Amino acid sequence: MTALDDIRQAREIIAGRVHRTPLVHSRLLGERTGLRLFFKAENLQKTGSFKPRGVFNKLHALSGEEKQRGLITVSAGNHAQALAYAAAAEGLQCVVVMPAHASPTKAAASRSYGAEVIMGGTMHEAFDKMQELREARGLTLVHPYDDAAVIAGQGTVGLEILEDLPELEAVVVPIGGGGLISGIAAAIRPARPTARIIGVEPHGAPTMATARERNTPTRLDSLDTIADGLTAPVAGALTFAAVQRLVDEVVLVSDEEIVDAVTATLQYTKLLAEPAGAAGLAALLSGRVRLPAGTRTVVVLSGGNVDAAVLKKLL
Repeated sequence: MTALDDIRQAREIIAGRVHRTPLVHSRLLGERTGLRLFFKAENLQKTGSFKPRGVFNKLHALSGEEKQRGLITVSAGNHAQALAYAAAAEGLQCVVVMPAHASPTKAAASRSYGAEVIMGGTMHEAFDKMQELREARGLTLVHPYDDAAVIAGQGTVGLEILEDLPELEAVVVPIGGGGLISGIAAAIRPARPTARIIGVEPHGAPTMATARERNTPTRLDSLDTIADGLTAPVAGALTFAAVQRLVDEVVLVSDEEIVDAVTATLQYTKLLAEPAGAAGLAALLSGRVRLPAGTRTVVVLSGGNVDAAVLKKLL
């Protein structure tokens, strides 16, 4: 289980390599939800999502030999961009495997940072392809979520939230594979033991919700959602354990509710969230999450990387 000291150490390691993103208050969306509502704007992070936090912390933990073998990962986009960016910063070779449905913008960004991008198949097939290439080329895996160093890096989001809002009473976090919510929960729970920690997934990719229902990580047969950043096919062993221990509930939202949240975020906060990044607000606006009136609540906008053509359709 990721410890608070691990997260504090991660913050020192990644300092100067990532942004300290702002916590933005929204009065109007607060009135709509009946809450004192804030947004942690990780859409303004380097590469457009929270992902570089965990990647830089993981690279610090690797040996020189592991780095020189070259790096590999699998991702629908945001982790791919983050690893490509960090690898370029350290002069390392990097391969990212992405499913066919991955955002062309995210794939292009990964290539622009110097990564070798391999696309094709479903998310399940992308994971299998990554493992095949990893073994064939002797590459070092930087897992998108189920890794202690990655989770600790993502936990720095939680430290910043607490610094900006010490009286936090609830935090709502999108879940893909669970690395972000695991780190945030590990950072927040010791300081705010009564705070509600809530995860959100799309109906079309209920990865963590299914794991909780069956009490074990379970590979989903199909994934179908507009929120491409929330399409991990199976929860990690580490992330599942953290969610079971530290997270109060995991709720599901529809794609339609996510689209409404993307529009509301842009309209009322002037922040652009990709569908995955807006899932937390979708849970509040739709009533999937119910909190007492006036609860000091933070929604994590986990990313803002959305193709212009997709955004046009959404709006």
